[in-house]
Amino acid sequence: MESGSEIPYKLLLLADETIEAIDQYIFTSEIYLLHDHQQEIAVMALHKNSETELEIKNIAVIESYRSKGIGSILIHKAKEIARENHYKTLTVGTSDTGFQQIRFYEKNDFITTGIRKDFFIKNYPDPIYENGLQMRDMILLTHHLTE
Repeated sequence: MESGSEIPYKLLLLADETIEAIDQYIFTSEIYLLHDHQQEIAVMALHKNSETELEIKNIAVIESYRSKGIGSILIHKAKEIARENHYKTLTVGTSDTGFQQIRFYEKNDFITTGIRKDFFIKNYPDPIYENGLQMRDMILLTHHLTE
């Protein structure tokens, strides 16, 4: 993201619950925006966790562009960036109630590798609900990169 550029909070909030949560990672992440003409339609934030691990901190597509393969295009781009920079793994975390998101990552060759117990209880002041269930744990998924 270029210096002086505005942080695309409106898009980021499609995948994260609060600006405060976004601010925990956004200033140390690389931001990628996808445009259709002049309209911003998708965002992806990538964070270097270590010399070998790159994490997708946020990935979001505006509603009118969903179910058109854009999320998979962004995942493909994240894998490409990770490979070019010699990372071994690309990781992502999502809520234990995010059934659609978990299936999406699995369809894009990610496997479940861990759980951050009570992540959404400890890191958000108010309960958050998705699919009629309270979000509790973060499910960690990993894609192992090959050269």
